[in-house]
Amino acid sequence: MGRTGVCCCCAALRPRYKRLVDNIFPEDPKDGLVKADMEKLTFYAVSAPEKLDRIGAYLAERLSRDVVRHRYGYVLIAMEALDQLLMACHSQSIKPFVESFLQMVAKLLESGEPKLQVLGTNSFVKFANIEEDTPSYHRRYDFFVSRFSAMCHSCHSDPETRTEIRIAGIRGIQGVVRKTVNDELRATIWEPQHMDKIVPSLLFNMQKIEDIDSRIGPPSSPTGGEKEENPAVLAENCFRELLGRATYGNMNNAVRPVFAHLDHHKLWDPNEFAVSCFKIIMYSIQAQYSHHVIQETLGHLDARKRDSPRVRAGIIQVLLEAVAIAAKGSIGPTVLEVFNTLLKHLRLSVDFELGERRSSTGSASFSTSSKESDERIVQNAIIQTIGFFGSNLPDYQRSEIMMFVMGKVPVLGTSSHSLDTSHLGDLGTRRIQIMLLRSLLMVTSGYNAKTIAAALPAPFLDPLLSPSLMEDSELRQLVLEILHNLIDRHDNRAKLRGIRIIPDVSDLKIKRDKISRQDVSFMKKHGQQLYRHIYLGCKEDDNVQKNFELLFTSLALITIELANEEVVIDLIRLAIALQDTIIINEDNLPMFNRCGVMALVAAYLNFLSQMIAVPAFCQHVSKVIETRTVEASYFLPENIFKDKCILPKSLEKHEKNLFFLTNKIAESLGGSGYSVERLSVPYVPQVTDEDRLSRRKSIVDTVSIQVDILPGNNTEDKINNTEEITFEALKKAIDNTGLEEQEKEKRRLVIEKFQKAPFEEIAAQCETKANFLHDRLAQILELTIRPPPSPSGTMTITAGHAHYQSVPVYEMKFPDLF
Repeated sequence: MGRTGVCCCCAALRPRYKRLVDNIFPEDPKDGLVKADMEKLTFYAVSAPEKLDRIGAYLAERLSRDVVRHRYGYVLIAMEALDQLLMACHSQSIKPFVESFLQMVAKLLESGEPKLQVLGTNSFVKFANIEEDTPSYHRRYDFFVSRFSAMCHSCHSDPETRTEIRIAGIRGIQGVVRKTVNDELRATIWEPQHMDKIVPSLLFNMQKIEDIDSRIGPPSSPTGGEKEENPAVLAENCFRELLGRATYGNMNNAVRPVFAHLDHHKLWDPNEFAVSCFKIIMYSIQAQYSHHVIQETLGHLDARKRDSPRVRAGIIQVLLEAVAIAAKGSIGPTVLEVFNTLLKHLRLSVDFELGERRSSTGSASFSTSSKESDERIVQNAIIQTIGFFGSNLPDYQRSEIMMFVMGKVPVLGTSSHSLDTSHLGDLGTRRIQIMLLRSLLMVTSGYNAKTIAAALPAPFLDPLLSPSLMEDSELRQLVLEILHNLIDRHDNRAKLRGIRIIPDVSDLKIKRDKISRQDVSFMKKHGQQLYRHIYLGCKEDDNVQKNFELLFTSLALITIELANEEVVIDLIRLAIALQDTIIINEDNLPMFNRCGVMALVAAYLNFLSQMIAVPAFCQHVSKVIETRTVEASYFLPENIFKDKCILPKSLEKHEKNLFFLTNKIAESLGGSGYSVERLSVPYVPQVTDEDRLSRRKSIVDTVSIQVDILPGNNTEDKINNTEEITFEALKKAIDNTGLEEQEKEKRRLVIEKFQKAPFEEIAAQCETKANFLHDRLAQILELTIRPPPSPSGTMTITAGHAHYQSVPVYEMKFPDLF
């Protein structure tokens, strides 16, 4: 009897390949494979490759019988023999042999014995590393994908055995991936039914990573021992390898199961594992496919828009991490799609927040307040994503995004914006405005255009400055900070932080370049617009210290970046106009605001005088500041913004030496070659329609002419009252058209002219019109009898839609009237 249990006579009649196979098995399986007989079998297989399929079939038959009989020693010997034959034979006839081999591996994987499962996995991995000469068009690995995925989820009672089985399952999946990717029919592995098993199996084991942050970067190269002992590390490397082999057509199939896994296991809150997964994805895939991941994330955010705020915030945080990596490479056509989707969810979040607030009216519910705070988390995450994405774009794309976001900011009183907030009310609209401006602030951070016209084009500047006139200090602060980002091209803003009297500006080491022609042209076109918004911003009664600090920084940055001789004169006129406005106080500002504007003017003129370095100008400014330090410290920023600053009851009794005087400034600048003629012309803000948009009372709505008549002893004897002055009489005398349409057209033309015409032309035309009005009024008053003087000594004449300030008669210089 031989080792196979067959008599010698019968054994001699058996086919040779069977005899050679039988001879490799020893009497005692503990002795292992008979190497001498194995060499004979290998030589025979190489010499007669047509026998390979029969050798494989016979080995499979023996292995199946030994598995059923639990003779695991012979099973190990059979698999070792199969492995050696696979490695030795590379012929066309190996295909049928491979089928027998895969049947034996499947038999081992189906057994419930962990050792046999590991044995079958090891053999499959060896087979996966063999490069076949010709592709196999009929071979499929569906069973192996399913079986290896199941092994990845092993729940064996023994921890060591469980870990061993999971490692075997991961290595088997890795082998399937390598084998199919190298195969001509590799597309089959990327089918959804396979990816839905492979990806969750890998993620399930990756969740066991204890130190996530150590593997969130580009692919690492762990040691061999670490790979073998840690299922999490092995799963992560397999996941990286899988994603690295993904192409354009199958990228989405590899990413979608990740979202399903995170949803099923509720891993969006907290989202540390989700963030680490997507960092791995973004670093592993080819850069040109990054936009696929972003698109899938946006789609999943849309699908989960009704979920809890923390889940949505977790998804948005993942999107932020993906965008942060993708922005450094190829983003593709998803730029506007990202912003559109995020802005849509921003509006939804505000809607949810206001809905919770309305539903909780009258009840102090802790859960409701918690939901509102959660919605704030969502909104902040959206703002961070918008800002970070925009700030990482190239300049040419960033300017388009700035325009896009600015176009979404709702403006009260208009319906031109494309972000629908009609159902949110004033409170919701304000929230949207603040958050969009915060996003825009982040987008503009670090933006450095070569010319200011490129940073602030007219289609962007006009809507940006509109919120700066709104009666909301936070909105005005955001607009000023955005302007700082765009105007400050030499990073001087940090040196100017905080409003103060700077003793020596040279210590700040201000960086500046010579103003370019393009910037000069910009200031000629839009300078008055900037001055107007600073002027009106200073007169807001809800200004706080931060508003004054930002206004000071705005004036200083304009001086550094955009000021030539003409702009310097305009800025001085603006500062003096602010001082005069505070003294007169037509707007009835609180005393704190009046003193704050005085301090702002002092800090700015101190800065400006040192920047242009005119000694006489510096001397005048320093003298005023020294006088204020002694007599009126509340006019200086170091004192007025203290918590316990004592404010004056009135500003009417202050001496001239506490104020900056136009004649002194003109004299000092004129001696240094400056053209100071325009300093004698008081600054008046430009007339626009923006007040209507910002819910202010427009200065062109109701206009009156006030003529202050100084009462004299002999005026009644010189003027006889023959006709009563009425509104209708003066209206007919000044406005002969009487047609409303002509008035509207004329008003539009005047506004357009004040926006675009040079200052010199406007001044000349105003002087001509003033002379005409002077002559006309003189003629009217000569034909009339003066009415009884009013107690105030003033006469108010309302005429259409033009506004003229009260002017004393002796300043109007009417000839021979009094």
